[in-house]
Amino acid sequence: MKLKWLLMILSAFYAGQAAADEEAMVVELKRMTMATALTMAQAAVDECTEQGIQIGVTVVDRDGVVQVTLRDTIAAPLTLPISKGKAFASANFNAATSSLADRADSPVGRQPGLVMSAGGLPLQVGGSLMGAIGVSGAPSGETDEVCAQAGIDAVQADIEMSM
Repeated sequence: MKLKWLLMILSAFYAGQAAADEEAMVVELKRMTMATALTMAQAAVDECTEQGIQIGVTVVDRDGVVQVTLRDTIAAPLTLPISKGKAFASANFNAATSSLADRADSPVGRQPGLVMSAGGLPLQVGGSLMGAIGVSGAPSGETDEVCAQAGIDAVQADIEMSM
């Protein structure tokens, strides 16, 4: 009888220890490099330039911190804060800003620094958010989003292969 109790206690202890060993004490994050962010931004500019459109583009990391900002030669200066706001919103909500438009006129949407109109896209790799890109300056948000998607497309496959 004592042996059964001892075995049960030891089993419970080791089962609990195994569960505790599985709980991570730190979180490992992978981040995109500045070169990756620059490639994304340049690809977005190139896509819009091919359409005859001058834009501003911002790429942020997963926390919404700016990594790269580019403004095409004659793009309006206003494109920079708008592209930053789109990238920031996309990273914080892990969603395309075009899907956030219905929240723009809400207390959340009125937070400083958020722009919830089309043109911001998250960069997701293996189910993890790596960052986001925001584009501003095209005649429509839909075109901004097309250019942002070109930025994502320029790096997506390479990042997935490197993970």
